[in-house]
Amino acid sequence: MSKVLIITGDPIGARMAGPAIRSWNMATALARENEVTLVTTTNLERVDAPFGLRRIRPGENAEFNELERWADMIVFQGHAMNQFEVLKTTSKVVVVDIYDPMHLEMLEQGRELARATWELRVSTATHVLNEQLALGDFFLCASERQRLFYLGQLAALGRINPATYESDPHLRGLLDVAPFGLDATPPKHERAVLKGVIPGIGADDKLLIWGGGLYNWFDPKSLISAVAALAQTEPRVKLYFLGTRHPGVEEMGIVRESFELARELGVLGSNVFFNEDWVDYAERQNYLTEADAGVSTHMSHVETTFSFRTRILDYLWAGLPMVVTEGDSFAELVADEGLGVVVPAQDVCALRDALARVLFDDEFATEARENVRRVREQYFWDRTLEPLVRFAREPRHAADFTGQRTLGNAAVGSGRKPYGLRHDVRMAWHHLRHSGLRTTFTKLRNRLIPKR
Repeated sequence: MSKVLIITGDPIGARMAGPAIRSWNMATALARENEVTLVTTTNLERVDAPFGLRRIRPGENAEFNELERWADMIVFQGHAMNQFEVLKTTSKVVVVDIYDPMHLEMLEQGRELARATWELRVSTATHVLNEQLALGDFFLCASERQRLFYLGQLAALGRINPATYESDPHLRGLLDVAPFGLDATPPKHERAVLKGVIPGIGADDKLLIWGGGLYNWFDPKSLISAVAALAQTEPRVKLYFLGTRHPGVEEMGIVRESFELARELGVLGSNVFFNEDWVDYAERQNYLTEADAGVSTHMSHVETTFSFRTRILDYLWAGLPMVVTEGDSFAELVADEGLGVVVPAQDVCALRDALARVLFDDEFATEARENVRRVREQYFWDRTLEPLVRFAREPRHAADFTGQRTLGNAAVGSGRKPYGLRHDVRMAWHHLRHSGLRTTFTKLRNRLIPKR
């Protein structure tokens, strides 16, 4: 039995988003054979868990260092290595969860920021990820497509070398695939939440559900336009956005734009509906089981190419046929396995026709549901996390570990960027120059007075 420390930057509680859900299930899987503590660096609610729970904020180094000394193996995602300096020098085995290519995501997430801030966000994310890839012992990504991408990045950083290759020519001992998963227990419908409950959504309406939040790299506007077009001939079509306020992410401009478009097209509150908050993790089953199909539409760009849309797992879990945009690994799965319809990016007409097919072609929808039930078994958490569970049984340093962590020849950026007073002062000066006094004051307030 090993002592395993798992770290996430997302809030832990009743309302959890993807990173927290993934780290929670990692902790659950590893706790069957190990002593596990799950740490969040943001917010922690009182919840029952079969493992230890802690909140340690960046800068609380004494508390974190105590846990680092306790652990035999450390698993983290996000910015933890840049928030706690001991992770860069620890002698413990370090597993890095890189299922979210943060530097690619930041290319889209930072689009509406001032140019200098956008460039800083991308370069910082790239620096943080490169440092993790240079110093970690074992890495987990979400798909084979991502794995090829990260192998290239590891090669550029000097991590694919004779030591790591000699006894592991496929490099699975360095980088393996652990997709986002789903619960093997099917969802239950415990109470009505949408049909016949939300004004404008009738008991016999055909309901599309958008699982998860609204972010700039998605394309809800084409979807709203397609629903408005379909509603002209099929007024029973309804679209419900499950969440617009991610518990750990600032609201993005696409949320306001989506509301405005639905209002402009005359479908807000009649065919298109928004949950202006976030659904509790345990409650989402009631929403999913009332839906007739799941939807996920996004733009065409490099973030899409290497993304892993975790909301698709909820559609698989609930047995929903789906309509998705082409370009990512899940679109290939939907097309190859007959789970629904794949459409070109930003093609409103194709999207309208696809929605009509999954909602009103009963024979097609029935076949898609049967295919979904067949395919979803490969995404149960027990199966997707098997590489991590297997590694935890014999945790080991990477073959090129020399007894201390070193960046070697890796080009990880222009110097270290630690969290702390110097980092805060540097960021405050940056925002004052490029975003103004009001934005700087808001960010300082949020930094100094954390949300409860």
